[in-house]
Amino acid sequence: MTDSAPLRSSRVLFGVIAVLALAGVIVSAVSLQRHYAKSATEFCDFSQKFSCDIVNRSEWSTVQGIPVAAIGVAGYAVLFILSTFWKARAETPNRLLGAAIGGLGFALYLTYIEAYELMTWCILCLISLALISLISLLAIAVKVRTANA
Repeated sequence: MTDSAPLRSSRVLFGVIAVLALAGVIVSAVSLQRHYAKSATEFCDFSQKFSCDIVNRSEWSTVQGIPVAAIGVAGYAVLFILSTFWKARAETPNRLLGAAIGGLGFALYLTYIEAYELMTWCILCLISLALISLISLLAIAVKVRTANA
């Protein structure tokens, strides 16, 4: 068995991660558009408790001047690249797991902000949380498969 054989056995997992990461790029890009938009959003604003605009335009919507949604686009793009173009590299399972867990930690921090600081939920953010949670679980599976192969 060659060094890349364990990585090939995880091809389906890498494919699912790539699809989820691409969905994350799209969700984050929509959120980034809403961050800069001047008008209210109808598809994502249901009430004071469920409002993407309140969340995406709050004081917590940037980190050192960089929109959180832009960080999301970049993070999901990295996960996509790791799960597609770099999947055959021996170090990819570790990098994929590290990036996914880092993204999950950041998403959980943002969820805390929504729940306890803003007291408003962003549907796009919750979708992103679900995506990064699934990606993290799949990245663990990739790591376990490649470590045991």
